[in-house]
Amino acid sequence: MDPGHLAAQYGTPLYVYDLDRVRAARQELYGWLPEGFEVFYAFKANPHPGLARALRDGEGPACRAEISSTGELAAALEAGFTGPDILYTGPGKTDGELAEAVAAGVGLFSAESLTDLQHIGAAALAQGTRADCLLRINSASASATTSIRMTGTPTQFGIDSETVGDLAGQLRDTPGTRVRGLHLFSQSNARDEAALIGELCHTIAVAEAVQDELGLPLQFLDIGGGFSAPYAQHGGRGQYPKLRSELEDALDLRFPNWRSGTPRVAVESGRYLSGDSGTLITRVSNVKVSRGTKFVVVDAGINTFGGMSGLGRLLPVSVDVDADTATEKATLVGPLCTPGDLLGRGIEVPAGLEPGDLVRIRHTGAYGLTASLLMFLGRPAAVEVAVSGGEVVSATRVEHVRTPVTGAAR
Repeated sequence: MDPGHLAAQYGTPLYVYDLDRVRAARQELYGWLPEGFEVFYAFKANPHPGLARALRDGEGPACRAEISSTGELAAALEAGFTGPDILYTGPGKTDGELAEAVAAGVGLFSAESLTDLQHIGAAALAQGTRADCLLRINSASASATTSIRMTGTPTQFGIDSETVGDLAGQLRDTPGTRVRGLHLFSQSNARDEAALIGELCHTIAVAEAVQDELGLPLQFLDIGGGFSAPYAQHGGRGQYPKLRSELEDALDLRFPNWRSGTPRVAVESGRYLSGDSGTLITRVSNVKVSRGTKFVVVDAGINTFGGMSGLGRLLPVSVDVDADTATEKATLVGPLCTPGDLLGRGIEVPAGLEPGDLVRIRHTGAYGLTASLLMFLGRPAAVEVAVSGGEVVSATRVEHVRTPVTGAAR
């Protein structure tokens, strides 16, 4: 749809999510994977219920939901996912969160440590049930170098692989739990196909070794992800033509019954599924020159986009420029009262921008609004518009509301 029309109707800053692109990404990812693989959508990338619903509904295999908070649990349920569809992860699950997740019928929990497993079991027993769990494993080694390394080092994530043998009895027999398999997530945004394949095949080998140490046949194996997509940059999603055959060979070697479902195998993805669906539309508020540098001030700052630098945010962002439009270099900044409100230094922007003009930043469907400093300085959140088939299907805004609380916070 026309950005100018949407901006006039809903104001700026404005996120536009093209649900057709979300569905296309789901179809493409399943196409790269071996038949029978399951895909968890990582709600941390974008918990917008309409976007998540597009990954669950429609033609082809549906995604399941990977969450790590009760807020994401609520978003998943609103999007139509049910308890059995959901994997609950995270190293710091509280008693209150676990009680709410068990009550909602969450199908799988990822246990990050023996004590985490015990906490999950206690929450399940308190409600007269048992929780199906995956043991998250922190491998002692890794295969690939990526933008975010989540294994092979001391970390809050996962059970150190070299300790599984000593802990095996306690892990297998934790009251209130059933250990169904393993969860390994070692990387995010792999730099290329070879890096992704190398890490996932290494993960499969680690899983075989841990299965032997644990002394328990795996029923479910989540090998993580790392599928790449540009983040506010020009480009396209990663392409993986060799992935299916390489994973099939690795699984045939390590888990010869996987094709008949022992174990079931899953991957996770956030940015690949949602990243290129989003466009951030922001309006120029002011243009100034300071000591030879042109500053273009827009109404979207780090409260709207890019507050999660720890997730590998790349500066500068790439501004969308029509093919026949002249460009110039400028520094793109937001409206906040801090010098850290920087979206790009010395980047190409349309020449001659003036107050009132629109600027578009594509590939902002992942780690956008909810991964930003949303409440900093109290500015209203951006409107989020979901479109499908060229039509608006929803327009919503996250509100900052302070409400009274009685009793102890959970």
